Amino acid sequence: MGGEPKQLITYKGQSLIRRITESALSLQRGPVVVVLGANRERILPELAGLHITVVDNPNWPTGQASSLKTGLAALYITHKDIDSVLVLHTDQPLVSLGLLLHMLEVNQEEGKGIVACRYDTQISVPALFGRQYINELLQLEGDKGVKWVVVRHRNDCSEVPFEAGAIDLDSRRDVEMFAQVQLSV
Repeated sequence: MGGEPKQLITYKGQSLIRRITESALSLQRGPVVVVLGANRERILPELAGLHITVVDNPNWPTGQASSLKTGLAALYITHKDIDSVLVLHTDQPLVSLGLLLHMLEVNQEEGKGIVACRYDTQISVPALFGRQYINELLQLEGDKGVKWVVVRHRNDCSEVPFEAGAIDLDSRRDVEMFAQVQLSV
């Protein structure tokens, strides 16, 4: 990304980190934990004024599993009675409150332990996990993300179509292509 944290990329006048955090808060379903690693000092001001818990992940270079575990630990320390957890990534700019509400509806209607989004050829985040999967999420290592748990438990997973989830801003080229598409819309 040329030294620019992807969390600070702006879309519709907001940084990606502020946008996804406000969407999570808008659900009004429980506490919101934001995990920061690299560039913490640059990103933290974007979260000013939000009623959230911010935790630092000093192990961020080891992969995304460390951030997930850090967030889950912080959530569990403050809220031992949680019955589910929603996992979101900052770099999916088209995640909306409507999508998240739909995921909660699917969870209520179908009653499965996992609700995950399907796009391209994968099923992954955003994803909602029932309490019974938290220990398994805590066992992930390195760059293994929630997808590993979803795949192992497909029979207990409701899928929500979200083709826009394939837009994942991981590189400068991804950002440039996304900006071009947005200009043409």
